Amino acid sequence: MKLKNYTSNVPMSRTVARIEECLAEAGATGIMKDYKDGFLVALSFRVTLPGGKTMAIRLPANSDGVFSAMMKQVKRPRASTAGKIREQAGRTSWKLMQDWVEVQLSLIQMEQADFVQVFLPYVWDGQRTFYQQLKDKNFLALPDARAS
Repeated sequence: MKLKNYTSNVPMSRTVARIEECLAEAGATGIMKDYKDGFLVALSFRVTLPGGKTMAIRLPANSDGVFSAMMKQVKRPRASTAGKIREQAGRTSWKLMQDWVEVQLSLIQMEQADFVQVFLPYVWDGQRTFYQQLKDKNFLALPDARAS
């Protein structure tokens, strides 16, 4: 199966701006960009929930994972291939994140889900996401399906 958006030519900056616009329309009260080695790796934002609780969310775009998946599809890479694929992986990873965010916000708008329900894995405590916390503890907080 081919990766979705693997040929996207949309500049990363435009895709990220669209994600920010969607999040702002959905009620984000602050948006921050996180960089590593000069590359954008995540968008973080705050949202106030009904009842007044403020929640921080961190949405990572794993361009390294996309790069790895793309490189596996290249039979005989040339010296310049990796650089071009690295750039494409950045565009593709953020375009995938845009698609995901737009679908999640559509589900919320259609009352198929609520904000916490779709963004819970990405709730950020300043160090780790909720998903990372669960994973670090071998998912012990999750119910065991064999018990039901």
